[in-house]
Amino acid sequence: MDSDTPMPATVAALPPVAAKIPHTRSFHGRAFHDDYEWLREKENPAVREYLEAENAFTDARTARLKPLQDAIFGEVKERIRETDMSLPVRAGRYWYFSRTEEGKSYGISSRIPVDDATPWTPPEIVPGEPAPDEEVILDSNELAEGHEFFSLGAASVTLDGRYLAYSVDLAGDERYDLRIKDLAAGELLDDEIPGISSGATWVGDDYLFYQRVDEAWRPHEVWRHHIGSPVSEDVCIFREEDEHYWVGVGVTRSERFLLVSAASKTTSESWYLDLGADGENADGELTCIRPREQGVQYDVDHAVVGGEDHWLVLHDSLDKRPNGELGRCPVGPIIDLDALTVMVEHRDDRRVEGVDVFADHIVLATRVDAIEKLSLMMLGGSDGEDATGWGTFEPITFDEELYSAGSTGNAEWESPVLRVSYTSYVTPGQVWEIDLASGERTLRKQQEVLGDVDLSLYTASRRWVTATDGADIPVSLIHRTDVPLDRVNPVLLYGYGSYEACMDPYFSVFRLSMLDRGVVYAVAHVRGGGEMGRAWYEQGKELHKKTTFTDFIDVADNLIAAGMTTRERMVAEGGSAGGLLMGAVANMAPDRFVGIEAVVPFVDPLTSILMPELPLTVTEWEEWGDPYHDAGVYDYMATYAPYENVTAQKYPSILAVSGFNDTRVLYVEPSKWVAKLRETALPESGEILLKTDMSSGHGGVSGRYAKWHQTSFEIAWELDLMGATERL
Repeated sequence: MDSDTPMPATVAALPPVAAKIPHTRSFHGRAFHDDYEWLREKENPAVREYLEAENAFTDARTARLKPLQDAIFGEVKERIRETDMSLPVRAGRYWYFSRTEEGKSYGISSRIPVDDATPWTPPEIVPGEPAPDEEVILDSNELAEGHEFFSLGAASVTLDGRYLAYSVDLAGDERYDLRIKDLAAGELLDDEIPGISSGATWVGDDYLFYQRVDEAWRPHEVWRHHIGSPVSEDVCIFREEDEHYWVGVGVTRSERFLLVSAASKTTSESWYLDLGADGENADGELTCIRPREQGVQYDVDHAVVGGEDHWLVLHDSLDKRPNGELGRCPVGPIIDLDALTVMVEHRDDRRVEGVDVFADHIVLATRVDAIEKLSLMMLGGSDGEDATGWGTFEPITFDEELYSAGSTGNAEWESPVLRVSYTSYVTPGQVWEIDLASGERTLRKQQEVLGDVDLSLYTASRRWVTATDGADIPVSLIHRTDVPLDRVNPVLLYGYGSYEACMDPYFSVFRLSMLDRGVVYAVAHVRGGGEMGRAWYEQGKELHKKTTFTDFIDVADNLIAAGMTTRERMVAEGGSAGGLLMGAVANMAPDRFVGIEAVVPFVDPLTSILMPELPLTVTEWEEWGDPYHDAGVYDYMATYAPYENVTAQKYPSILAVSGFNDTRVLYVEPSKWVAKLRETALPESGEILLKTDMSSGHGGVSGRYAKWHQTSFEIAWELDLMGATERL
């Protein structure tokens, strides 16, 4: 059948059946028979035909949800100010901001000159109305025109404001093409660099540094480009041969040092280049700060105190300081981390997460009991300083129990104010400005929620669940205040649990549509994530990975035992590595949920991790273990890999969502998983659905309206299974 020919409704109403072509994967004397591995052949017309048949089947089986999907989309659209703008950020002699306009899917980047009479007061600009002296520097709608997919990567302007470097991905495969625009002339330069990583770092007004990727999509080189020179004359300043390491590049906020980092999951190494006062040494040689040592991670930033240059060094190691410690030393190579002057000592109950350095202050981020905390230190002539000019860290406090806060929009090295972002499960995003001299806070930006919404109707709380092995798992619960937790409710249980990533509180307009239908939205902060410190992560990775899955099941059991919900009213959701969690839970505890949604799910991990040529594989060996070289790791992963542990049992309804051009979790993983589920699951199982967007990648469809439609579809599917389609 021609792939462009719509499938007849009678065919679409039947589950597609993938062809079975015998294939055997052999490692360490173990053989795994895989009849669906042929689906990896992306250029095979039969693969596309099968995926389109799956899409047609999903469309047919969910057509009845269209009114609910449309209702949710309408609620979201009604609550979001479509014509809006970001808070202007000062960088150099301009205020930069982004606009959105009703009916347009992508942002518009603009700027206006700084008014010397009020240099630190952001200009008042009316959304939808051009401001005096406003200059549009990049319209992503124009760049996206004629393309099914569009993603903007870099968008970086030189300090003098003349040149804009931007990169775009038009396939969803996270390979970007970079262009340079002369903003003074309003013209694109001939400089064009194709197929690179997303970032772009300016040094001075003439040099641009960027990362190239290898065949496995790994950023492994840093290159220097001189404006106006042919790309063929670009110079590679750093190359990382070890496939475990990814390379990054950036400039300190002081503009004094270029920093290049090489990092694996457990080890890092940094190099620096002293750029001089005006960036005149951009073509100099890098110096290693500290040679890599297995199991030791460190990052540096630049501070100036008493006229002296210092490194602030955030470092951790598995055997000494797993939760991190902050120290300082003079700029230069570091011989001994133990010899640093300690600024924030290691503690077992606190993770030191990062520092943000300015000319006269430092912002510290730490994490305690799954919540990130901010602290502020003033430098030089400030209250509380010691004899050397270093101050003390004082907490920046907030009223809610569960929230997220961070330094944001602070581009300038010298600034009399500090901007802090704030949000929670029930508080829309805010940007506060703190006057560093007086401590006074000013609310500069508040995410508006339009329509008939009373935010006081929603609440969030923390529940602690004891795992089977005695660990206390934090669980965030979000619901309407008129939905009591001591009765049976529809519950959406979300989980991730990998890479030390933290599922921090955030406000979601989409979530309101679930809460308004009586849903209790629960986030299980399971091990493998970083919410409770480095040990929390270590207990859910490599040969402890199954702890992530049992934690999630323990949380589900606790909510059921508490009478908050039942198996018939609870849906689980996770994406990417959280999709692995979903696949494992589907096999291990299929009776706990009425439905499971797995978004771009990593459900065939053993096959992928055994293929070093794939994107991410070698770097992932420090996350999951190395089954390629270690038979013990192979055997352990084989006990939980979702695809190869599908058995003849009753599965809940499952919706798998993927992108055909995904380079992180290849479309073949959910495709094979669904095919095997269809073949193996007992007839009384729920319905198994696969939805593949044929033009996007790991991040899903592009364009805000397309994303709203897709998310509305997924929520409608979940609400229908939970029996929560009617608004309260």
